[in-house]
Amino acid sequence: MSFRTILIANRGEIACRVIRTAHRMGYRTVAVYSDADAGAPHVRQADAAVRIGPGPAAESYLHIEALIAAARASGADAVHPGYGFLSERADFAEACAAAGLVFIGPPPAAIRAMGGKAAAKRLMLAAGVPCAPGYLGSEQDETTLRAAAERLGLPLLVKAVAGGGGRGMRLVRDWTQWPEALAGARREATSAFGDGTLMLERLVEHGRHIEVQVFADAHGNAVHLGERDCTAQRRRQKVIEEAPSPVVSPALREAMGRDAVAAARAVGYVGAGTVEFIVDAAMNHFFLEMNTRLQVEHPVTECITGLDLVEWQLRVAAGEPLPLAQDEIRFDGHAIELRLYAEDPAAGWAPQTGTVRGWQPARAEAFGVRVDHGIADGQALSPYYDAMVAKFIAHGRTRADAVRQLQRALESAPLLAPVNNGHFLHQLLQHPDFAAAAMTTARLDEWAEAGAAPVQRPVPPEAAWRVAAALFAPEGDALRPASVRGVDLVLQCQGERRALRAPVAGVQLLAWHGSEARVRLDGVERRLVALRDGATLRLAWGAAVFAFDEASPWPDTTAAADPRELRAPVAGVVAQVAVRPGDRVEAGQPLVCVEAMKMEMWQSASAAGTVAALHVALRDNVAAGALLVTLEIDE
Repeated sequence: MSFRTILIANRGEIACRVIRTAHRMGYRTVAVYSDADAGAPHVRQADAAVRIGPGPAAESYLHIEALIAAARASGADAVHPGYGFLSERADFAEACAAAGLVFIGPPPAAIRAMGGKAAAKRLMLAAGVPCAPGYLGSEQDETTLRAAAERLGLPLLVKAVAGGGGRGMRLVRDWTQWPEALAGARREATSAFGDGTLMLERLVEHGRHIEVQVFADAHGNAVHLGERDCTAQRRRQKVIEEAPSPVVSPALREAMGRDAVAAARAVGYVGAGTVEFIVDAAMNHFFLEMNTRLQVEHPVTECITGLDLVEWQLRVAAGEPLPLAQDEIRFDGHAIELRLYAEDPAAGWAPQTGTVRGWQPARAEAFGVRVDHGIADGQALSPYYDAMVAKFIAHGRTRADAVRQLQRALESAPLLAPVNNGHFLHQLLQHPDFAAAAMTTARLDEWAEAGAAPVQRPVPPEAAWRVAAALFAPEGDALRPASVRGVDLVLQCQGERRALRAPVAGVQLLAWHGSEARVRLDGVERRLVALRDGATLRLAWGAAVFAFDEASPWPDTTAAADPRELRAPVAGVVAQVAVRPGDRVEAGQPLVCVEAMKMEMWQSASAAGTVAALHVALRDNVAAGALLVTLEIDE
């Protein structure tokens, strides 16, 4: 099973991550890219690169024939699938084997056994691994599912048996939610995984999501590398992961590790895998699923074990035995990973697209923080892929050490654009619930529903306005002619407008190069991250980023949104159209659903009326602001 050249069938930060270890071990690497990723960092970092199709994933990163052809054309003799996309598709592993390529992952039979969540749970029950009550049957008609749901009782989860990452999953707390939960989960599962089969699972209230990293080789050896706590989630998508879990005792760690290894052995597993558990308030653990791939959060396990998990993957795929036995594995310190998403927490986690601006991850390294990413200044973020753009990983002697490092990293290395969750992560790290390890898998969504402080949009302080004015009209700078440096500036930020006198009292610009500025503010010199982006000044303050524009001194007379027009909130794909021309609609009625970065966003009528025109069709690609529906509003 020897190989020399590895094709990475993925993109972004995981492709860069695999390339880094492969090069260190002396392997040649091949990147693949869609039209949307032609200039992406993973393409530049690999030894060779092959175009595999247009931007949409179904036509590129999910196109098995194109990936096999790319391997042949580039001389690759092995394939690393990364995570997401085809990483848990048994047919892709089989296609690689048929083409004579080493698949750096588990055997197809193991992927298939764990790929269907219902069948996987049946296997786990047979292996003695505890599972939460649920419906795992093949009968999928609505009557059967409703009867099973009533036997289980509410609240419960409707889940796709295929895939993962929170897709094809709906929570039902009230029977009025049942019809849409069933239809929405099936629709999303069919779109994402090509399989609309569903299962039901009794919800473990106030649970913690804790998973165990396992590794097995082809020689019969299997070990676990400890647990990760992934409880901080929004919309069933992880936001913060840490190892070890702050709530797991040595006895629970041993029990979960034993069950995780048993799960791997039950399916003849080989390679890296993750067994996910939900832990209830009484610290009972129940099997959720097994991810038959490397996880996004694998770096925290690397930090506390001192091991390179990608290296282990490559060694196992080459036929070597596991480098360590269970009793040789040691854990040291505490590690935390933050997922930086291009999304707006204050707008229901809505995904954001646009051009990357002011991204300098090296600034985080000064605080001992590792940044795994696959973006660069000037790169366009498309709506076709996941909203996660980077990961900040800190390893400290204690949990408090790691938190402190991450807070400084977020402040020093902000992503200036597009809008992202950096400030939210900073707030979450210092929230009492996180500090006390009292999070649950539903806590972030509860905060969002209540408009609680961690998800509120930050407001620029008075000092930020003064510094922004000084940066718009710095002394000796050519941005403004000398004749107008001594007049009022009218700046606007987040809907607020202020007039400030330039030069600004108490603020002196000392230096400004690229995105780093030094100012003296009320006698104290400060280093700030700031960037002129066209007519906009992006200024980082703490871990928040504020966009200031120089405005007209006259009142803003921009008209409010036209209720007759429904427009796309972001660039994306039309996932569902619920109306036709001539239909009557009521205020608040959902009309068109746009999907972007793995999130469905329904656009609803703001007033009662009639559908005058429908401007899009199912699966159309739409730009941000594109006209979706025209309404005739009732008088």
